[in-house]
Amino acid sequence: MKIGFVGLGIMGRPMALNLIKGGHELFVYGKRTVPEDVRAAGAILCDTLKAIAERAEIVILMVPDTPDVKSVLFDPDGIAAGLSPGKLVVDMSSISPIETKVFAAEINKLGCDYLDAPVSGGEVGAKAGTLTIMVGGPERAFARMKPVFELMGRNITLVGGNGDGQTTKVANQIIVALTIEAVGEALLFAARAGADPARVRQALMGGFASSRILEVHGERMLKRTFEPGFRIELHQKDLGLALAGARALNLSLPNTATTQELFNAAAALGGKGWDHSGLVRVLEHLAGHTLVG
Repeated sequence: MKIGFVGLGIMGRPMALNLIKGGHELFVYGKRTVPEDVRAAGAILCDTLKAIAERAEIVILMVPDTPDVKSVLFDPDGIAAGLSPGKLVVDMSSISPIETKVFAAEINKLGCDYLDAPVSGGEVGAKAGTLTIMVGGPERAFARMKPVFELMGRNITLVGGNGDGQTTKVANQIIVALTIEAVGEALLFAARAGADPARVRQALMGGFASSRILEVHGERMLKRTFEPGFRIELHQKDLGLALAGARALNLSLPNTATTQELFNAAAALGGKGWDHSGLVRVLEHLAGHTLVG
């Protein structure tokens, strides 16, 4: 297929490379920095976003936030300006479920389908093509896109209509954030009590407390490898979506709110760009004790 791809950052770059490896023709926006490996793999550079939409059958977005998606889609010479009936727009960013429904309706007016398909799995999953992909939109568009999704992910689920994919991602981010916080507290407790936190983690990996977060981010905490994967400022954005949605639904999410405050503290300590596992640094700051050293 002819696929347009907008957003070649930490996640988007390896996702785009996997599409090229899968035999698809990829069109990217050439007026911003295009990673050298994407360029070398054969991506075709376009001068405008409109030109990407004109040349591609499917356009994938992987940008940071709701305003970015709106800008990419609807600015002059944006994606919407280049669409023609029968094309498909797939937003794999993590953004507002409410705004997603608005964006989908506008794209539908142009005779095109829209899928919201946010992902989980981080940079590791993006590189390996093992992302979890949570999809909202019509079944016909999902069926058309599924072979493309399979080049980027393994656990691919059509959850429901437009917006439901983003709602699922918000739920995912609540679980991830709270679990990172729990792992940080548990390892810090163990270290402060005089136990070896690395051995505690190893023991917990064989029990009911085992999780992917304990495996991957527990190791990051111990090895102090806080280069992002997934930046704290992006997780702040996602929990902001969760808390805004909770207010609209008259729903209390007390532990989500507490974890967001810890992310806010991380940002205040200069950690917006840390990997979200760096949340443990805030817990260490509060405790006056570090996991290692």
